[in-house]
Amino acid sequence: MFKETVKNLLDKALEERSDLFLIDFEVLSGNTIRVVLDGDNGVLVDDCIFVSRAIEHNLDREEQDFSLEVTSCGATSPLQFPRQYNKHIGRHLEVKTVEGEKLEGVLADVNDTDIALKWKVREPKPVGKGKVTVTKEANIAFENIKEAKVKIKF
Repeated sequence: MFKETVKNLLDKALEERSDLFLIDFEVLSGNTIRVVLDGDNGVLVDDCIFVSRAIEHNLDREEQDFSLEVTSCGATSPLQFPRQYNKHIGRHLEVKTVEGEKLEGVLADVNDTDIALKWKVREPKPVGKGKVTVTKEANIAFENIKEAKVKIKF
């Protein structure tokens, strides 16, 4: 019942802030509440505070003792939902497919069903010696993505 109450408060807060969405939610033993958020424009500390207050201020500590952690997903966390991809257009992704293929490239486009990656490779010239740089592109359906991570380059 406690978990259901917390989930209802969380859902209500996220309805108010449609730019935020839930990545993970759990209530562990000892009533430790963990909420992981993401947002269409990223997640600021103020966003975490908003959700934390929406939950904490509507629970009675006299009735139920709990601890609450509201965080954003990390920069190196795998992308889990199609909604997360849009804000990463133009960034490098490493994608592992369900077939075991590993692709790395720039996220060029996202739609309702798949993503488009682009990358450059050096290939032998069709005629003569030497190599030429060519741009490759792959469309990958969300259902075929096992794991996708943003590659941070310095």
